[in-house]
Amino acid sequence: MAPFDHPWVDGDVGVMEDAALLRPETGPGLVFTVDFITPVVDEPECFGAIAAANSLSDIYAMGGEPQVALAICGFPDDKLGIDILARIFEGGREKAAEAGCAVVGGHTTLDPELKYGLCVLGTVDPEQTLTQTRARAGDRLVLTKPIGFGIAAQAIKKGRLAAPDLERVVAAMCTLNRGARNAALSAGVRAATDVTGFGLLGHLHNLARSSGLSARLLASAVPRFDFVRPLAEAGLVPGGSRGNLRFVADFAHFDPAVDDVERLILADPQTSGGLLIAVPLEREAELVAELEAQGTPARAVIGELTAGEAGHIEVVAGGAE
Repeated sequence: MAPFDHPWVDGDVGVMEDAALLRPETGPGLVFTVDFITPVVDEPECFGAIAAANSLSDIYAMGGEPQVALAICGFPDDKLGIDILARIFEGGREKAAEAGCAVVGGHTTLDPELKYGLCVLGTVDPEQTLTQTRARAGDRLVLTKPIGFGIAAQAIKKGRLAAPDLERVVAAMCTLNRGARNAALSAGVRAATDVTGFGLLGHLHNLARSSGLSARLLASAVPRFDFVRPLAEAGLVPGGSRGNLRFVADFAHFDPAVDDVERLILADPQTSGGLLIAVPLEREAELVAELEAQGTPARAVIGELTAGEAGHIEVVAGGAE
């Protein structure tokens, strides 16, 4: 996309930032984003809620507060009844309402493949934005949800995910990243991103690259659902995982002890994943305590940012230090 200078647009953001950061001449700072997904579960209201949480996540990843949204939907009316569309919208509206965000309209088009999401506008304190450009060497990396949503979705499609595991996955995907955002701001964090379609490795690369840093990732410290590795070993891996792994080949160096299955898990595309937060070492304990108080699904210290080639990732097998 060709750049176009505009007085509202803040250019101090990462090359693959989560949302646009806007500074109008009057009023609060704004955060603007759009995202939509294809179904990852069968139940319409649940799909709508997950898609909405996924869209809202980009606002939280920037330190913002969602305010209003427009719904976006591609709908195959020759395959699904209008009642399904209504139930998807209901699930998305209720999840947005949980975030204090009003869905005020939108656009639906006929599409051979079902997809749904939100275009979200939020407010942000210009002094408390979370961007990918503000991390520093020595910052610790903290992840607020387990990974493995992509592999879980593949298992759901094949009827291979047990009911209790499905319940846990859905609960995590429906969890707003509001609590993680609150904890990050309370701990004085200035850099974060959310983990979605590019997988943990891809989003970590974007964060490190935007701040001109390298990263060291401790594979065994990365939280994941306990069923993820057995499913991956059984071949229930989405094509996106393999595509992501090919993408990271140019900038990720793996310890030989990190096997092929583990590499695919670290590259697994996430839906409504957690925040990946870069926190100064001296504030790490405070952030983890704040995340615990907020009840985030995870609060794992998984590595650190270091001086070095921008965007390079060293993946080691060892646990947290």
